[in-house]
This record gives sequence, structure tokens and C-alpha cells, in this order.
Amino acid sequence: MGGLIRLTHPFPCLLDGLVVAAVSLLAGADTVVAVRLGVSMTALQASIGTLNDLVDAPRDAGRKPGKPIPAGVVSPGLARLVVVAAGVVGLALAVASGGPLLVLGLIVLGIGYGYDTWFKGTAWSWLPFAVGIPLLPVFGWLGAAGGLPPGFAILVPAAVAGGAALAIANARADMERDAAAGINSVALRLGPARSWTIHAALLGGVIGAAIVTLVAAGGVSPAAVLAAAGAAVLIAVGVVIGRTGDRVQRERAWELEAVGLGVLAVAWLAGIRLGG
Repeated sequence: MGGLIRLTHPFPCLLDGLVVAAVSLLAGADTVVAVRLGVSMTALQASIGTLNDLVDAPRDAGRKPGKPIPAGVVSPGLARLVVVAAGVVGLALAVASGGPLLVLGLIVLGIGYGYDTWFKGTAWSWLPFAVGIPLLPVFGWLGAAGGLPPGFAILVPAAVAGGAALAIANARADMERDAAAGINSVALRLGPARSWTIHAALLGGVIGAAIVTLVAAGGVSPAAVLAAAGAAVLIAVGVVIGRTGDRVQRERAWELEAVGLGVLAVAWLAGIRLGG
């Protein structure tokens, strides 16, 4: 059981599901619908995460003994079954909200599978993150309300920048192992210093845009402002500890940044909605 849990990459999967559920609640969904949408996204991401480990298994052998497939804890056949089953579950839960959400679910899988099989380990690994991260709030709101409010014209471009930053941070966590495996990731292509600077600048821009637009909206709930400020602190802590830390610290850093961006998106939507 533990091997299967590790195989599906529980941290990002659950985080994405929680963001989708929270956004759907803001869009007016009841708890049952919010949970369904959150579980749908969690399952879709579990399918993507499992395929990632399946594709990486040959080069992970001897380099990442903690991974379930190289360790022999989970067989490739079982991993393939998880990829298919999790994808089907995610899409089945999405279709209950209509055809457009089913199509969006298929797009999510397509982007994730493309990352697993093509973009990962290349200088373009940031692109699926930049396209995929904005789809999380879109998925939650569209699934709950059937459409998107005007505020998404601001949220989506900011999420693109945030997604690119997370991709660089994620690649930074694996720089040593990628170099040993001959993988030319975006972090290795940019170099340690420049990759940190670019990802920090992108995150700084996202935080700045969120705070400025919240203030400009007027009448924003103090709770939303406080949540946004807390999210900014989480992101900043991640940026700082990921600058010169070892592999484990850089891994924790990008996780903090991911949590911070998720909280920031939800706080921003809550603030803009409550404010206007």
C-alpha cells in the first residue's frame, strides 16, 4: 500500500485536488460537488504522477532507490493499471459537470502525459506547468458554475507565471541526479544561480500582481488579505531556503512555494469575489 501511495505522488495530487475543491466552493458549489471535483482532479493527477514514475523507472534504477518501481515494491504492470484506472475515475467524476469539463479533464491528462513522456528533463519542462497550473482554478470554477468570471483574465496569466516558476523550482530539486543521468533540465540549462533568480522573479511578480489587484478591488475581506499575505510569506520562505540548500531543502522549498501559490489563488478569488 505504501508503495502505491508513493507511486501516485500524493503531495501534488492532494494539493491540486484541494485547490480545485476550494475554488469550486467559492464558485457556489455545494460540498458534495466540491468534493467530487476535488477527487476528480486528484485522480487525474495520480494518473499523471504514476505514468511519470513508469516512464522514469529505467533511469531511476540505481539512482532513486526510494521510488516504488525501481525498488520492486510496485510492478510495471500494476503501475500501468493505476495510470488507466485513475484517469478513468478522474474523467468519470468530471463528466457529471458536463461535456466542457470532460474535455478540460482530457486536456489536463494530455498536458500531464506530454510532460511525462516528452517535456520532462528538457529545457522546455516549464511549459506543461505553465499551461497546466492555470487549469486548476478553471477546472474548479467551470465544474461548479459552468462558466468563468471576468477575474480569470487576471488569474490565468498570473498562474502561467507561477506554473513556470514551480517547474524551475521542481527541476532545481533534482539537479544533481539529472546531471548524473545526463538529463538536460531547464534548471541545468539555466544554471543554479540564474534558475533561482528567474523563478524568484516570476514568483515575486505573481505576489505583486495579487496584492495590487486585491488592494485596487476595494472592500476586500480582511480574511482574504490576511490569507494572501500568509501565502506570500510561505512562497518567500520557499524561495529563500531553496537558494543554496541541499537536494532535500530544495524539494521542501518547491513544496512550500506550491502550497503558497495554491493558497494565494484561493485567497485572491475569495477577495475579488467578496470585494465586488
